[in-house]
Amino acid sequence: VQLVESGGGLVQPGGSLRLSCAASGFTFSRSPMSWVRQAPGKGFEWVSRINSDGISTIYTDSVKGRFTISRDNAKNTLYLQMNSLKPEDTAVYYCAKSVSDRSSWGQGTQVTVSS
Repeated sequence: VQLVESGGGLVQPGGSLRLSCAASGFTFSRSPMSWVRQAPGKGFEWVSRINSDGISTIYTDSVKGRFTISRDNAKNTLYLQMNSLKPEDTAVYYCAKSVSDRSSWGQGTQVTVSS
């Protein structure tokens, strides 16, 4: 399993970012996928999950209505569109094949929301 995140950066409150996660080494189109984040000094927090065909999605309450998870199985890529960003969204964001298996996560991408 290899997952490589990109798209993080510094953004002002209220701004937007789109994270990408390029997958390889497994059958991406058959795998549900998740995003997990870790804020500074805090534990890991599950953010969102999408099923293998992209039809079913779920979100943690704090991001509902602001974040959208999606995938392109033809490109083996997972996305997280983040709108109306808040300072409390500052974290390292990881894509994960299995949330319970840390070895199936990517290396993470830093998102900083600050004015």
